[in-house]
Amino acid sequence: MKRLMLVAMALLITGCSSISTDADFDTQTDFNRYQTWAWVESSEAVGEQQYHVDGLTDRRIRNAINRELTARGLTQVDAAQADMLVNYLTQTEKKVNVDTFYSSFGYHPYYYGRYPFHTGIHADTRVREYQEGTLVVDLIDRQSKSLFWRGSGTDTVKEYKNPQQRTDQVNEVVNLILQQYPPQ
Repeated sequence: MKRLMLVAMALLITGCSSISTDADFDTQTDFNRYQTWAWVESSEAVGEQQYHVDGLTDRRIRNAINRELTARGLTQVDAAQADMLVNYLTQTEKKVNVDTFYSSFGYHPYYYGRYPFHTGIHADTRVREYQEGTLVVDLIDRQSKSLFWRGSGTDTVKEYKNPQQRTDQVNEVVNLILQQYPPQ
């Protein structure tokens, strides 16, 4: 029974999405007026941020954003006719996770040296380094060039063995980010 519970917990934990998302927006914005969009041209990019992805990942992210915006009824047009401009940024950060597990609490009824009984605590510490990746999607008003909506998704960077797994992960992250657009 105990073994069955451990297996069930492991499946529950691995089945849950670890992607955390967030969105921020200008509360004065009328989101209904945005019906068309275009990608920000590299010369129009705001700030010093650079793309930190390879060409294949760039294509995956752009395709996923195209699909999600189209599903929300928005139409992609040339930048000169667009109501809003879309940009995205990526970032990876090295993280360290330190876990300490305590075991062997309590009373031990056997001889330990000169003492017939003793208590003790055993601690086991594990350190794990990993990469955390963040995808940020910005929506910018074309006329005023001001940011009116920003969504982000953060997850542990995983080593996928094939392109389909990479594509599925990008699609999931973009979907979760853009589920928050337009704000309710």
